[in-house]
Order: sequence, then structure tokens, then C-alpha cells
Amino acid sequence: MYIDGFVIAVPTANRQKFIDHAKTADSVFIDFGATRVLECWGDDVPEGTQTDFRKAVQAKNDETVVFSWIEWPDKATRDAGMKKMMDPDFSDPRMDQEKNPMPFDGKRLIYGGFAPVTELKGE
Repeated sequence: MYIDGFVIAVPTANRQKFIDHAKTADSVFIDFGATRVLECWGDDVPEGTQTDFRKAVQAKNDETVVFSWIEWPDKATRDAGMKKMMDPDFSDPRMDQEKNPMPFDGKRLIYGGFAPVTELKGE
């Protein structure tokens, strides 16, 4: 398994716009091999003394932190999917900014790819 993780500050008033945007755009990841995409609206995001999720994305008082991740079966599938999306010739209406604009400031989105080192499952 391989995980891409994201943290975003979304204007709280744009909650439904964000959900609509994510449902459309996330389907591209599934088409490229992702096994699951989760978009999680901040519910209990405490402020830290030195750092926290809000500080990481410079969230304003009228914004909510969203924590998201994409699960891939392996890094090779993820790399191939991301390569397709980053191709200058890639064109998909689900990712068209005019048809499906991001309802948040993409410059404050943080992301990274992660290789799991432990996994514990309940029954």
C-alpha cells in the first residue's frame, strides 16, 4: 500500500462546494488505480503551542481544516497515476478548473507521499 496525504484550509462557507469538487475530482484517482480516497472535514482540530494543522496551512478564522488521503495498492500504481495527471497533454473535464474550480487556496495545500511502516486492524 502507498498513501498520499493532504491538509487544506477550506473556507467554512464552501463546505458543500468542497464536497462537490472532491466527489468529482477524486474519481480521477480511482480511475488511475487508487483503492480509496477519503476527504475529512475538521471537527476536533485543536490549536497547538508550537505547531498544529491550522498553522501548517495558515488557516484563517473562517476556514476549516480538511485532512485527506488517497490509498493506492502500491507506489508503482501511484507513480503511474500521478504521472498521467501531471502530463501536459492530460485533459479531463473533472479536473478542469473552469468546470470544477477548487473552492480553496491551493497554494496553502500541503501534501506528501508515505510508505506505511505499521498497520493494525481491528475485527
